[in-house]
Amino acid sequence: MPTSLSMPWLILLVAGLLEIVWSVSMKASAGFTRWPFTVLTIAAAWASFILLGLSLKSLPVGTAYAVWTGIGAIGAAVLGMTLFDEPATVARIGCIALIVAGIVGLRLAAGN
Repeated sequence: MPTSLSMPWLILLVAGLLEIVWSVSMKASAGFTRWPFTVLTIAAAWASFILLGLSLKSLPVGTAYAVWTGIGAIGAAVLGMTLFDEPATVARIGCIALIVAGIVGLRLAAGN
């Protein structure tokens, strides 16, 4: 059972965090009409995809993609509730907790 992050997992974590950045900045770009957020969206998306690709050199595609999208979904949902006044219902928070459990489970099951 892994106890620390190896380099591919660390790269994947950063890629997931950048996915949060680009998804939230896309919302803040107001349909790509606010240029600073548009540029941030494109740069963060590009970097996120590059890092995801690098992590796939060592990690299984299904696991890495699920973790990457999970990190992005969790971060986007939480920041959407925080920054954009999106609903923070019990059901929504419960589903986010299930995504967290799934990411943890995939990490523990990966064994590397």
